[in-house]
Amino acid sequence: MIKPVLDHDFIPARVWNDEFLKTATKPFCMAVEREDGLVLRIDTFLGDDVEKNKFFVERKIKTMLWAAGGWKVLLAGDHEIYEYIKEAYSADGLRAFDVDFWSTVYQKPFEVEERDFDAIPQTSVNPLPIGRHLDGCRVGFDAGGSDIKVSSVVDGEVVFSQEIVWLPKVNSDVNYHYKHVKEAIELAASKMPRCDAVGVSSAGVIVKSRPMQCSLFMAVPKDTEEQRESFRNIYLETGKQLGVPMVVANDGDIAALAASMALDKNAVLGIAMGTSEAGGYVDRDGHVTGWQNELAFAPVDYNVNAERDDWSLDFGVGASYFSQYAVIRLAPRAGIDLAEELTPAEKLKVVQDLLEQGHKGAEQIFESIGTYFGYAIANYSLFYDIDHLQISGRVTSGRAGGIIIDKAREVLAAEYPELNEKINLFLPGEYERRIGQSVAAASLVSL
Repeated sequence: MIKPVLDHDFIPARVWNDEFLKTATKPFCMAVEREDGLVLRIDTFLGDDVEKNKFFVERKIKTMLWAAGGWKVLLAGDHEIYEYIKEAYSADGLRAFDVDFWSTVYQKPFEVEERDFDAIPQTSVNPLPIGRHLDGCRVGFDAGGSDIKVSSVVDGEVVFSQEIVWLPKVNSDVNYHYKHVKEAIELAASKMPRCDAVGVSSAGVIVKSRPMQCSLFMAVPKDTEEQRESFRNIYLETGKQLGVPMVVANDGDIAALAASMALDKNAVLGIAMGTSEAGGYVDRDGHVTGWQNELAFAPVDYNVNAERDDWSLDFGVGASYFSQYAVIRLAPRAGIDLAEELTPAEKLKVVQDLLEQGHKGAEQIFESIGTYFGYAIANYSLFYDIDHLQISGRVTSGRAGGIIIDKAREVLAAEYPELNEKINLFLPGEYERRIGQSVAAASLVSL
């Protein structure tokens, strides 16, 4: 195994699982169910060590939930494991965050059921076309955790783009969010003869253009249904105020769409490394699958003492490994002191400036992220059929993106040569890295 240069305690999810399954022989089935009875099912095996079995199943279910989404877990093959998972995924259990998150998204109580093997449905999806409409005058809006990117697109040509600094995660006043969203869209619209439509790329789980759960609005009070609706309606209400049709999609799906449009290829996984990690997937037919692709909360590191995410409070999840927080976390290990008064985006910029100056520690930070990523790709490949994988986002700017790619390829070549041959791992150009998602978002509305 290749160790990240700054994190020798890293235990890749794929490596741990592969080792576990070498001696596992007892049949076991787990599935997660989401809207309309759609299901992701995995048939696997358990071993003789009860504690390892519990760990294996819990981490696998966690990944399934945050890849596909779901409000119900179905299990077959071991009653003791069922009892453990039912307790862990309860309102006051080990995964209470996940339970609250997905029950809120699907507006149903979260359930864990034990069934016979033949009573668990097979995997099913509901693919849907997405975007690729570029006629007319359009605004593309990409909401990140550190900045908003807006683009004005006229018949497929970008005539204006701008990055606007904002701090959504620490602002509890919902009016702050409404103001910034509206002003950014108005700015981009003012650069065109008219505005026919607005497409939005946003973090969070998006249902019918509404962010049902979204880290951007984590500081907004949600004690009442009125408060919850205030941020869920932020985009559609702004579109209504401006009098233009609007469609909102998850930022990960837009990252994959942007890559698919640029390559004119499908079977694309897009990973955006910015304030958090965003994931999205376009299948072989150019459709999105209906999966939630919230890979920021999918386990990457099985080291139980690994960094804990500040929202989910779980250890070793993608948000702590493929975002600006990964850079900030690794900075002290690289001998880099970052001033506390700086924003996370400013801290990232300090490290990237040092990288451009040839600072060895800064290089090691992005080398470590690349090693993490190589093993994460191997794990993602068990859930997604990937021909092309694009990384984008602020973390990949400048030399950083190339270093991450090189180290990820090093892992794949040494450990998973078949994936190294199959997957085209690439970066968009610097310009596309910054605004590509806002341009792709502009194509969401069919006029």
